[in-house]
Amino acid sequence: MPWNVKVADRVLKDVKKFPKKDVQRLLFVIEEMEKNPYQGDVQKLKGEENVWRCRTGSYRILYEIFPVKNMVWVFDVKRRTSSTY
Repeated sequence: MPWNVKVADRVLKDVKKFPKKDVQRLLFVIEEMEKNPYQGDVQKLKGEENVWRCRTGSYRILYEIFPVKNMVWVFDVKRRTSSTY
């Protein structure tokens, strides 16, 4: 059963500021979450119940998984720096 992926409006606004090549890669990874949000270079964030991060190049996609609803909510995309997390 495919996952329902929701993307926050803020994420779409922020992504427009990134280079086109990076935007294409990020959107591809977000689309692939419909198949399986646990695939790729993902890791559960410590101290959070259902918050995960997906490493995509020098960017991090932060999202929450709701397994009961079969839903993924992408709430942030950040360029990796020493203060990303």
